[in-house]
Amino acid sequence: MLLPALTIFLGAFLLFQLQPLMGKFLLPWFGGGPGVWTTCMLFFQTLLLAGYAYAHGITTKLPPRKQAVVHLGLLAGALLFLPVIPGAGWKPTGSDVPVLRILLLLAATVGLPYLALSATGPLVQRWISLGNPTASPYRLYALSNAGSLLALVSFPFVFEPHATRTALGWGWSAGFVVFAGLCGALAWRVRAWPAGRDRAGPVSGLADADPASPLSQADDLAPNATDRLMWFALPAVASLLLLAVTNKICLDIAAVPFLWVLPLAVYLLTFILCFDHPRWYSRRLWSALLVLGCGGTARCLADSTITLPVQVGVFTATLFAAGMVCHGELYRLRPAPSRLTGYYLVIALGGAAGSLFVALGGPLLFADYRELQVGLVLALYFMGVTCVLKRSRALATGSAVGALAIVLLVPALQAETSRGGATWFTSWAQETVGFFGENGPVITAGAGFLALTLRHRWRIGTGVWKLRHAGIPLLAAVLLGVLFVVQARKEGTLVLAAARNFYGAYKVLLYGEEHERSRSHLLSHGGITHGMQLTHADYLDWPTTYYGATSGVARALDSVSGARRIGLVGLGAGSLVTYGRPDDVFRFYEIDPAIVGVARDYFSYLRRTPARVEIALGDARLSMEAELRDRGPQEFDLLILDAFSGDAIPVHLLTREAMAIYRQHLKPGGLLAIHISNRHLDLRPVVESLARHHGLHFVTISDTVEKENWWLYNTTWMLLSADEKLLKAEAISQAAEEPPDETARLVDWTDDHASLFEVLK
Repeated sequence: MLLPALTIFLGAFLLFQLQPLMGKFLLPWFGGGPGVWTTCMLFFQTLLLAGYAYAHGITTKLPPRKQAVVHLGLLAGALLFLPVIPGAGWKPTGSDVPVLRILLLLAATVGLPYLALSATGPLVQRWISLGNPTASPYRLYALSNAGSLLALVSFPFVFEPHATRTALGWGWSAGFVVFAGLCGALAWRVRAWPAGRDRAGPVSGLADADPASPLSQADDLAPNATDRLMWFALPAVASLLLLAVTNKICLDIAAVPFLWVLPLAVYLLTFILCFDHPRWYSRRLWSALLVLGCGGTARCLADSTITLPVQVGVFTATLFAAGMVCHGELYRLRPAPSRLTGYYLVIALGGAAGSLFVALGGPLLFADYRELQVGLVLALYFMGVTCVLKRSRALATGSAVGALAIVLLVPALQAETSRGGATWFTSWAQETVGFFGENGPVITAGAGFLALTLRHRWRIGTGVWKLRHAGIPLLAAVLLGVLFVVQARKEGTLVLAAARNFYGAYKVLLYGEEHERSRSHLLSHGGITHGMQLTHADYLDWPTTYYGATSGVARALDSVSGARRIGLVGLGAGSLVTYGRPDDVFRFYEIDPAIVGVARDYFSYLRRTPARVEIALGDARLSMEAELRDRGPQEFDLLILDAFSGDAIPVHLLTREAMAIYRQHLKPGGLLAIHISNRHLDLRPVVESLARHHGLHFVTISDTVEKENWWLYNTTWMLLSADEKLLKAEAISQAAEEPPDETARLVDWTDDHASLFEVLK
């Protein structure tokens, strides 16, 4: 069993290391536009499904010996693709998103290796089931997910900080050679089976007997259409919830780098537990926790005062419960090992459907992140469907317990936040009373339904199934859906506009409605403020947020005299044009076209400025490269980079190669201003390293504002120039910090090597 286990584990590890590795090559070449990432996602998802289809096809159409020969040929062909390092000839030369070029690059670089890795899990498990019918191959699916988890966690924390992308490409290629050797040895053993042996008895070296396995070749009954539908639906819901929770906690409420690891680890852990052994999944326990988690999530979504750690904990715990229910029921529906390749193929289709719904369907259907609500309602619905199909009293009982627990435990979520000087119990009691007051009719109706449904409750424990029992999770799904609709309508009262696309969800919020002189419009994008404007006529031209009169960027603007040509990476609300003069030109580089419409429709900065405004849509680095190639440098007096406030910063805009492009666009002695304010990332060592490498002088200006100036934020800007005299202008020098020590830590970012892990605060 050791050889198959090593093969599956290493294959899964390499499979999930390849996607972020390719991203490191593609980002500097093709930018961060939606066409790039959508194309990559579809390529890898399609090839993953192709690998599962390949495994299913050869195991159902060919005898084991021919399967081994075909797979040995695939492995040999995959070795010809090594190393998985794209050549410079693939770099685009045009300004449009070259979708076809990306597809061809990926196919030519990683096509066959990725296909071989995708097919490994189901194919090897099928061989094990043939080699020893008494062994259960499904535990190896848990091992495969463990390899996937290790790969995804280790890449940003272990490999990326310590190696260049070229070194990583060679290292991955070496790992694939080892994998090909292991898989080839396994295939060679299968090839040695006697002819005609497609339902073999024990074969030495392939599997050890597992007397506890509940399935055998004798149980080889064709699954019905309902089971196949559930094979698809359950992983689709779990996959949908994974991405929905990730979006919620990483983009909407907590811009913390690497927080995406938490929901991913929880999701894969549920796969590992459920497919390891049935003892980990109890229907009563996990159905109760899922219903309770849905109630807790609804409370967190409705009350923004609940602390961040509590929100993250509730969302993650709910994902864990939903994953256990979905994957636990999925494991219970597993077919005989002779049909496992088809089973895994349908699971992969379901997972892909859930991912595509969030990545492509969500932005088209919703103006905000609503997939979490949709996923939870679907989780309860399919739990109810399972309750009916499998006549499960345990799911009904657990759902009832979870529903009853909501009215006692959900108020505890806010007790710690709102208790003030009171004891936790007193605060909890007050919150419970308030919860009953807010939801009295729903609680009364729900309690009545539970009482009616569970009358003669002893029957549930004595084997008597009633169809009405399934009404508990189904009613919970309906009530949860109604609650989410009501919440969505309440949220919209102060939202002037909301939309969503590939780059995230943005909102234009109205603040200070009751006080005319403090009324403002605020642009929020992915949980980060991207601009604000005071709407009173006297304050329309006041600079706000990061751009106050004493900020580093304002001082940089003041230091440039005469008619100015200014480049800006990142539009936001367009606040900086308040500093515009009649002969000035402000040229914005903005990747998100939706932001351009928002800046024009809900903020008046662009309309009111006397300066001329130009907007170049697209990735800033690619746009500037195209301008150099087609029209020459822009000759900026000042170039402002303002794209690094969030956690998912565009790293390719802060590399040595990117800095070389910026320098070409600056006038001799021009000024570069970089906004490095960030709650979680310390970008100063990166910018200092870039300045030293390119022979630029630099200063740092940190601006701390008074609390009464609520429309301004504390900021840190770094100003760089080849002309040291420019940085000694009075407006700049009087606010500049002391220069750093020569021994200060520097972080070198290049297109070949850059890691956020190096700059975590």
